[in-house]
Amino acid sequence: MPSLTALAHLRRLVSDAAGRDMLLRTHADPESRTFASDPALTAAAARGPITPDHATRTKPTPLVAPGGWQDGEDLVGAYGEAYRAYVERHRSRRERSLTELDPAPRVIYHPEHGLVVAGTSARELGVNSDIARHTMRVVRTAESLGGYEPVDEEHVFDLEYWSLQQAKMTRGRSPRPLDGQVAVVTGAASGIGRACAEALLGAGCAVVGWDLNPDVADTFETEAWLGVEVDVTDRAAVERGLRAAVEYFGGMDILVVGAGIFPTSKPLGEMELESFQRTMAVNVESVVTLYGLAWPLLEHSRQGGRVVVVASKNVIAPGAGAAAYSSSKAAVTQLSRVAALEWAPKGIRVNLMHPDAVFDTGLWTPELLAARAEHYGLTVEQYKRRNLLKTEVNAATCGAMALTMVTEPFRCTTGAQVAIDGGSDRTI
Repeated sequence: MPSLTALAHLRRLVSDAAGRDMLLRTHADPESRTFASDPALTAAAARGPITPDHATRTKPTPLVAPGGWQDGEDLVGAYGEAYRAYVERHRSRRERSLTELDPAPRVIYHPEHGLVVAGTSARELGVNSDIARHTMRVVRTAESLGGYEPVDEEHVFDLEYWSLQQAKMTRGRSPRPLDGQVAVVTGAASGIGRACAEALLGAGCAVVGWDLNPDVADTFETEAWLGVEVDVTDRAAVERGLRAAVEYFGGMDILVVGAGIFPTSKPLGEMELESFQRTMAVNVESVVTLYGLAWPLLEHSRQGGRVVVVASKNVIAPGAGAAAYSSSKAAVTQLSRVAALEWAPKGIRVNLMHPDAVFDTGLWTPELLAARAEHYGLTVEQYKRRNLLKTEVNAATCGAMALTMVTEPFRCTTGAQVAIDGGSDRTI
């Protein structure tokens, strides 16, 4: 299989050619690899689509890669020049001016890596993948029966640049801020991580969610979601999670570090060393591993890589009995500040949020909320609003902040730490 950075680089080249962020999906199954490694079959497929209307989805021809991924830039550039020449050859066939479509390939055959499909959205990836697979089967069958002969190029152009098709293309839908981008969110099955994933999906992002809970696979019902069971303390599992993201959606533009644990509160004299070490392993050491593996992918983001870290109010105002949690969040904050310094020259931004008292997460059961409220002589509703602004902080608020941090308002910001706590006299 190709390296993950090679696939991320290829996605960047295709996106640059398209003039917008694109998603890529790699199909390395035996059927795809066998077809892509057969020069006769790929040459036949390059003659044209099996039906002209497929050109509106997957272009008149595929990109056939004869060499390694290091040739990707020349190949994508050459494909673009060939497409523009095709348009110029037939431009006179249109009585009115036409809006030239982007020259980026949608189907790529590589002899070693199989079939790579591009699309502007997760839904388009699925449609284009179906077309490419159907094309392979038709071409293989036709070649075995005497030869594949598509319709002539003029008919393909006429349908691709048909006035109604042009009107559809120019009308379109309103773009969303993260269309064509890819995020990996850790701890995505519940709580703040889930809320971050939901906010990103709503902004058009394709999201790969990681969690220990196998139910993460079904957290959202949308083609733009891929849930993967990942133990963030297991380097091999993290590598598999990143490979899933790159092979399914093409790369990574955004990383949200949401996975973490809060051990049972105990004073220092009673805290077990094993509990402290486990907390540091999940909340800090796993992020060290993830950062080391993720930055080469983030570096290839067309919009610049972005990292959002879900830290804690405890970084600024630690709590008695929470030595392990407070220390771990302080450590991951310092780690992320260093990442912001080191990665700024690569165009990667790293920002942190410090939530507090987010009660709609799995940590807070109704019984625990009632007990804590009683301890302070408050009702549950009063306890939830025990901050300077007297407002309730919830996971959706944190999700909205994550979205803000990866979009235009934070374009010029890195290394920032933002409190989401309703205001606290301990942190202001």
